[in-house]
Amino acid sequence: MLTNLKELLSPAMEKGYAVACFNVFGYEDAVAVVNAAESRNASVILSINLDMLQFMPLQHIASTFRAVAESAKVPVCLHLDHNYEIDTVKKAIDYGFTSVMYDCSQLPIAENIAGIREVVDYAAKVNVSVEAEVGSVPYASGRDHIKSALTEIGEALAMIDQGKPAALAISVGNVHRIENAFVDIDFDHFYRLANELDTPLVIHGTSGIRSDDIQKLAKEKVCKFNIGTCLRQRFGNALRQTLEADNLLFDRLSIMKKVIPEVSDEACRMIKLLGQ
Repeated sequence: MLTNLKELLSPAMEKGYAVACFNVFGYEDAVAVVNAAESRNASVILSINLDMLQFMPLQHIASTFRAVAESAKVPVCLHLDHNYEIDTVKKAIDYGFTSVMYDCSQLPIAENIAGIREVVDYAAKVNVSVEAEVGSVPYASGRDHIKSALTEIGEALAMIDQGKPAALAISVGNVHRIENAFVDIDFDHFYRLANELDTPLVIHGTSGIRSDDIQKLAKEKVCKFNIGTCLRQRFGNALRQTLEADNLLFDRLSIMKKVIPEVSDEACRMIKLLGQ
């Protein structure tokens, strides 16, 4: 069943668990994620990142993944991840996304707030949720223009008060696209933020965070974790192993029937780790 982000995160905030937000790049990924969520009777978020947006037209993305979400037996949110173009964000809302992230984190806080407020006002007309970011979560590879900056409490409070986002992404040592290593979360800084902020918090770069640290964060107002790298790795490894096991196998559907359960297993692992 299709729902917005706010409706998913409110019970997570109240009960002390977090919702997994998976970047998906095709029907197979989306089905694998929804299968995992249904197996655990958990809510989940299908997320479209900038790479996917550059690969497939936004309107096609919306119609494909919205249909998957609508047919699910559990609550599913269709989310547009980091996007820097306000017109694209508004089009995503028009096309049927139920959550959007307008990323103004590279701008001064006043401009960040103003941008979020504009999108929040636009999205409210159709009950769509908006995620903001204060501070800046860097990338391990690619997007070198993205700075690294811890979230400042005063700026975060100003965003919540004036911008009114449904969720706030924070920077506390997390890094996007960590592949084979782990980062050290600045828990002292995180707890200061958590003690001051009453909005559901979001962590990006989950694949680079130790499992114990993920669980600690999930119990302290982090209600959404963005997950991409570990799912892509599981997909790629499963695909490689499937093809290497049978060099005469070429039928796409036969291949994907072997890959989808592997991706679903990884998604299930992460959903369980977050407390659902």
